[in-house]
Amino acid sequence: MEKSFSFQTNLLHNKWKVDEQTGAVSVPIQHASTFHQADFDVFGKYDYSRSGNPTREALEETIAELEGGIRGFAFSSGMAAISTAFLLLSKGDHVLVTEDVYGGTYRMITEVLSRFGIEYTFVDMTDLHAVASHIRPNTKVIYVETPSNPLLKITDIRGIVKLAKANGCLTFLDNTFMTPALQRPLELGVDVVLHSATKFLSGHSDVVAGLAVVKDRELAERLYKLQNAFGAILGVQDAWLVLRGLKTLHVRLQQSSQAALKIASFLAKHPKVEEVYYPGLSYHPGHSVQRYQAEGFGAVLSFRLADEAAVRTFVKHVQIPVFAVSLGAVESILSYPAKMSHAAMPKEEREQRGITDGLLRLSVGLEAAEDLIADFERGLSYVSAKESLAPSF
Repeated sequence: MEKSFSFQTNLLHNKWKVDEQTGAVSVPIQHASTFHQADFDVFGKYDYSRSGNPTREALEETIAELEGGIRGFAFSSGMAAISTAFLLLSKGDHVLVTEDVYGGTYRMITEVLSRFGIEYTFVDMTDLHAVASHIRPNTKVIYVETPSNPLLKITDIRGIVKLAKANGCLTFLDNTFMTPALQRPLELGVDVVLHSATKFLSGHSDVVAGLAVVKDRELAERLYKLQNAFGAILGVQDAWLVLRGLKTLHVRLQQSSQAALKIASFLAKHPKVEEVYYPGLSYHPGHSVQRYQAEGFGAVLSFRLADEAAVRTFVKHVQIPVFAVSLGAVESILSYPAKMSHAAMPKEEREQRGITDGLLRLSVGLEAAEDLIADFERGLSYVSAKESLAPSF
């Protein structure tokens, strides 16, 4: 029966709503590593779980539908998804990359791809002219992170796609911060969408997973061969956890995004906060582009204090958020990019990109915004005047 549901409803009412064999309202976890073949010459749909597994397939088909693609792929981590996608490149190829990209992606490109003769250039992708001027004859991929991590820079996705198509490039886009609930890059012309499903998609800090989605059948077959060959597939228990987390994605992200805007607005007015990076603020350089290409601003923001001493004082005195690596969970997570997400990036490279020793990243969870604001106000009250400069806005 043909259906036309909203995204929110489709999270729950899709092909995997009910198990056809048993009527179970939870996807069965199929632990089998191998499958009996009833015919000597013609194998069944499944033979070995690295190549295909019913539980993993349920997640792969679900994310493909949510992103508007034709095929999804589930990996053992976000970096496994990104790394496998990069295996589409060959020696001598060149990739353009968002300047303040996630530290793990930076490490993969600079320390691994470079060893195999793949060239790279980091560029400020908020500047389409700069992107165009750095495209080379051997550029094969433009890799976008929008909003970027951790400075929440916004890239014009349609603009990048137009440049890529004009120059015969593929576009990869990390959609971890937005998820298909807020941003669907394939609909804007992107070729490969990537996720750390560890974050908002699963949402509970209890699974490590990665996803990729494509809309072209030939590209899907190429990526499947790489997934099968490289073998960094997602286990069935973790696939089930991501499927469970997806059911509440809409309400979680809606609540957290509303709270993020309130917190960003509070921080923007605080005298001990030098700058706030959140596209939901009207004066954010990417605000209008984000409104144009997405359905919200997300639940992640960053803010800058004077220096590391101010950060240390603040982190010591806040009580609600956990101080940890990662983001996108039901609990608020406060991170220090210089020593966490971007520790793989040399200090001079970080500072050149604006990732200073005073920068903190906040992933807003499901706590009451008023409680988080009160907690942050208390934490900032311990930051002395000498640890803070006058605000820059």
